[in-house]
Amino acid sequence: MENLILIIHVIVSIAVIGLVLVQHGKGADAGAAFGGGNSGSVFGVQGSANFLTRATSISVTLFFCTSIALAFIASSKHEASTTTSIAIENSELNNNTQDKNESNSVSQDIPN
Repeated sequence: MENLILIIHVIVSIAVIGLVLVQHGKGADAGAAFGGGNSGSVFGVQGSANFLTRATSISVTLFFCTSIALAFIASSKHEASTTTSIAIENSELNNNTQDKNESNSVSQDIPN
């Protein structure tokens, strides 16, 4: 499950980068109107910009969702490993205590 979310996360991040780089900024249209192109470009074609904006919004939303999912998975793994390590340490302490008790009882059984 983690690998699937990670693959989706990488693909969506590349899509966000590509979509942001393809879009024109609002300042680029104003600069073109004052000498770099035809004067009608200030109000440019909104059809492609609307599609790119919507696609970017969807991609960014997926990016944040996968980021949160990966963070949740990582934190649950950390909790599980911490719980396991505490249980192992406790069992080792119990074994050491039992070994000491057994060594004391054996030494008491030997006559002087």
